[in-house]
Amino acid sequence: MVWQHGDEHHIPDEFRRHRPGNWLPADHRVQHEWLRKTVEHIDNKPKREALSPVLKEFKEFIETNPRVYMYFTSMWDEVPHRGVYQRDPTGGRQIRNYLHMLDVLNHSFSRAPEWTDAAQSVGMVGVPLNAIFDYAMGTPSGHAAFLDPEVNRMLKKVLNAWGQYLTTPASAEVLGDHNMGWFGKVGIKDLMEVANLPYKTDHKFEDMYICDPSAKYYGFKSWDDFFTRRVRDEARPVAEPDNLAVVNNACESRTFDVARNAKLRDKFWIKGQPYSVLDMLAHDPLAQQFAGATVYQAFLSALSYHRWHAPVSGTVKRAFVQDGTYFSEPLFEGQAGASGHEIDVKGIAVAQGYLTALATRAIIFIEADNKDIGLMAFIGVGMDEVSTCAIGVKEGQHIKKGEEIGMFHFGGSSHVLLFREGVQIDDFPKPGPNINVPVRSALARVTGYVEKQSK
Repeated sequence: MVWQHGDEHHIPDEFRRHRPGNWLPADHRVQHEWLRKTVEHIDNKPKREALSPVLKEFKEFIETNPRVYMYFTSMWDEVPHRGVYQRDPTGGRQIRNYLHMLDVLNHSFSRAPEWTDAAQSVGMVGVPLNAIFDYAMGTPSGHAAFLDPEVNRMLKKVLNAWGQYLTTPASAEVLGDHNMGWFGKVGIKDLMEVANLPYKTDHKFEDMYICDPSAKYYGFKSWDDFFTRRVRDEARPVAEPDNLAVVNNACESRTFDVARNAKLRDKFWIKGQPYSVLDMLAHDPLAQQFAGATVYQAFLSALSYHRWHAPVSGTVKRAFVQDGTYFSEPLFEGQAGASGHEIDVKGIAVAQGYLTALATRAIIFIEADNKDIGLMAFIGVGMDEVSTCAIGVKEGQHIKKGEEIGMFHFGGSSHVLLFREGVQIDDFPKPGPNINVPVRSALARVTGYVEKQSK
């Protein structure tokens, strides 16, 4: 999660990177400054700190698997000294090798996400692994490593260990009202700018979220307790709760894309980023019903609300979490060794479709009460640091529009709604900057169902 304070129009172009959801800074000097300070702190210690148990396991995993050792040795060497990489204000690569990487992780995982001062910007790198791997994961060796199933199983252990820390009282220390705290002047201002954006209202934090403003840290007992905070019903009412033709927004989010006639199987790794329905739905038997589907995708702001709500009333038919990748990005987004390709400055924006098919994700099939909708699907996509997509409903359970169905923990995220071919659905919000669609508001309308013509 990265938060950019101030007007992004004032960021010089050479330091700007587009980051949907603000999970890494728009001004990448903030990211580099955070990493520089972290590396400096580690390098200035007279004695190397002992690695945590999970990072000791990570080290042994790298060093005892020849394939993985090659990946984690080569990825740092493959980051070039040219183009966008030279904009690093420190003048070079900050992570030198996998041992240095482990030391940086060891220090980073002793803190919850916090704010950083850098180059006339105040921002925050809340996904430390993403900041550390930002360039390396775009190299050929990084690309191979972060697709590797064994590597991803190890990363899941690492992320879960950090996630355990984020549930402890010690992790709440970053929530203070000091300058770099979440409830400091900058933090609370940016939190509420995002929250008030849809309605242009002037809610205070306690008007928007369930909390105790008289208590320390507004009553939140840990970083995760704050991150998964609940929204007040009156701040996000369920739009037209009894109108089954209205599909409600499942997550507080910004529209990324609306695609029609998505194929069951497509080359989701190509630059055009078509959706590959079978891969998105983890080849579940019910996925066959979504040939030619309408796909709506939106991403969540790091400053926003991270629980999911039912988009329709209906019965849960299937609900499961599909393990996948955590830091994989398509190779076209990074440099490719001798070919000399550079990182795409749009960042993860061009990888949103790719992530729906590969990232760890929660998949919930719902048989809507509205027969014109019938079977539809919700996918919660874990981007980057998210290691927990927590489903809150069970198969066979009947749910009503607006009811909570699950949540993201710890980091960046996107979500998808799929509707079968023949469902006549329109009025989706258009993609655009600074357009946050409120959770539980009206998202789209269904006007009927047209039976597919046999060929």
